[in-house]
Amino acid sequence: MPKLGLIGFPLSHSFSPSYFKEKFEKGKILNWEYKAYPLETIDDLNPLLKNDPQLIGLNVTIPYKEKVIPFLDDIDEAAAAIGAVNTILKIKGKLKGFNTDIYGFKKSLVDFLGNKKVNKALILGTGGAAKAVEYVLQELEIESKFVSRNQKDSMFTYEDIDPQLIKKYPLIINTTPLGTYPNVNDAPELPYAALTTQHFLYDLVYNPSKTLFLSKGELQGTKTINGLQMLHLQAEKAWEIWTTH
Repeated sequence: MPKLGLIGFPLSHSFSPSYFKEKFEKGKILNWEYKAYPLETIDDLNPLLKNDPQLIGLNVTIPYKEKVIPFLDDIDEAAAAIGAVNTILKIKGKLKGFNTDIYGFKKSLVDFLGNKKVNKALILGTGGAAKAVEYVLQELEIESKFVSRNQKDSMFTYEDIDPQLIKKYPLIINTTPLGTYPNVNDAPELPYAALTTQHFLYDLVYNPSKTLFLSKGELQGTKTINGLQMLHLQAEKAWEIWTTH
């Protein structure tokens, strides 16, 4: 029986196991299994794979999208360019890393923006998902700046984000876990009152479906989207990788 799974920690919030269970049932895909593997440390990856040779594919989530790379034998060009992996394929005993967040984010963002031309974006967070977002924005020729909690070269801190700056960046993307269930009262510290009907808020968080970040935007008439469509798209791209290589 081919087995698939998800590694990260913690994993109580993840949609992937239920998503693939439903996919297998609806598609009458027999003899496949998908499980969550909460790893307290990335060093637990090798024992996991060694103990279960039927495990041929993995999704990777927080906090291991970058930390998993040294464990791989090969890496897809796009994943290498951004330095983050969210999908692993085991083939002939070797591990190859991919990043399907790129595909999922790009398609969902293009659909979200529609015909609206956006030239500047703020990326909240600096982790693996943020790097995939930056990669896509570069492809779409949208200038972007990271926002970090700590002062780093060429990045804004949250203290830098004032109403004047908000006006210059019509697209704001939250790649942090802030607001994820059960911490639904958390949100990035921004001057939300400066948002307008010309702004777009994209939250990679999908549980809850409407985070405080998105709710605060909607109060200003801002267009919003959560990360569920992106999650579905990246999951289907991962399935394609696992079943066509």
